Amino acid sequence: MASNFQKLVIVHTNDIHSRFDRMPKIASAIDAIRRERDPSEIVVIDCGDHMDRMRPETEGSQGQANVAVLNATGYDAVVLGNNEGLTLTPRMLSETYRNARFAVIGSNIRERPDDRVPAWMRPFWIATKGRLKIGAIGVTAPYTDFYKLLGWDVLDPFETVARLAKRIRPHVDVLIVASHLGLAHDKRLAEQIDGIDVIIGGHTHHLLEQPLRIGECYIAAAGYFGQHVGELEFEYDFDEKTLRLVSGRCVETEQFEDSERIARIVGEHREIAAERLRQPVADLPERLDIRWDRESPFGNLLAAGVRRWVGAEVGIVNAGQILHGLGPGVVTKANLLEACPSPINPCVIRLSGDNIRLALEQSLLGEFTGKPIRGFGFRGKVLGTLCLDGIEVEYDPEGDAYRKIRSVRVNGQPLRPDRRYTVGTIDMFTFGIGYRTLGEGEDAQYFLPEFIRDVLERQLQDPAEMRRSKTARWIAR
Repeated sequence: MASNFQKLVIVHTNDIHSRFDRMPKIASAIDAIRRERDPSEIVVIDCGDHMDRMRPETEGSQGQANVAVLNATGYDAVVLGNNEGLTLTPRMLSETYRNARFAVIGSNIRERPDDRVPAWMRPFWIATKGRLKIGAIGVTAPYTDFYKLLGWDVLDPFETVARLAKRIRPHVDVLIVASHLGLAHDKRLAEQIDGIDVIIGGHTHHLLEQPLRIGECYIAAAGYFGQHVGELEFEYDFDEKTLRLVSGRCVETEQFEDSERIARIVGEHREIAAERLRQPVADLPERLDIRWDRESPFGNLLAAGVRRWVGAEVGIVNAGQILHGLGPGVVTKANLLEACPSPINPCVIRLSGDNIRLALEQSLLGEFTGKPIRGFGFRGKVLGTLCLDGIEVEYDPEGDAYRKIRSVRVNGQPLRPDRRYTVGTIDMFTFGIGYRTLGEGEDAQYFLPEFIRDVLERQLQDPAEMRRSKTARWIAR
């Protein structure tokens, strides 16, 4: 009697973040899996944040370098992560994915104002592998306010998965959810929604060396930066209509040689991107320095630029957003990207004088200025001190912690503890990261798609602003 079983192998990656140096090894790992299996039984999916605009290959190609690698590696489908959906406009994404040979699944994202799925995206994906019919739902983290500013509506991912699972389940043998929600939300999906066989996830950078099982659903995740490739082997029983896990693992990519094919593609796009990023943005007569532990002209320039950009009373940013100084001489887009790589947006909030003063006190303490920060768009090393514009602070460097400041003046007037000021700052602070009192602001308005390096580019071209950046905001007494 003929066997009524079929193998299904799900190969998955997530949160590669434009590690182009790692992509040739990822491709070799996937090629090795293909050699061991029947190609008709393999599906390869990326769960988002393949791109990161801190990398020159991505920035200089508008993500087309990433698409070229995904094509050549042989991915079947990808899901938009926040690093794709929030750093590129809908028009840019349309161009980025124009030549994609894989399905881009955006189950909970719609283009405004027509509430439509753009031509380059699919609300779900159904494919046949051997005798198996596979369905995939792809959901991304609902940063609703940010997406709306870019022209998207992001639907509730749980409602979306529940609705689509009910619709798709009767027509497929295996239902996969490719999630860029994070592990906690993946567990909740498995607990609350019937009909899901497998959840492969990303966003929170979890490495599950063995898949979790919740009810009849398996959950897997492959870490971050392409250090691992996930592999799930299943056996499907057509008679019983059941899916059984045979094995699950995360394969370390470091053990593989670089794929020459992928390395060549990366090299070609690196050269193209480098040429585009050679465009000059300013010619500096002298060096512009940054310090993370104290005030510096480059930090002042950024604070003033953000304040101008959003039209606020004051500007407050952290020095750690800038990795190194610039000049003298010609500054290119590549130089600016290296100095300020974070895909972070300017914003404006309303913040009390009390909260401003407390943040200023904290910024005089090494435990804050030297604090390592991870995530939320930050691509620097440490938080750094606060850089200011429209604020003058007199302080005692030898004073006790939280009692160093003697006076604070806002545009020449004493800071009022109970007054709410409009503060030009960065989106990271509104998430409660770093200087947490800056996250207490109200009425946040975000400015997208501009990054803070776009703000700096304008500042570098303004001689008056360059001169003003040398004026001290912090005065030791």
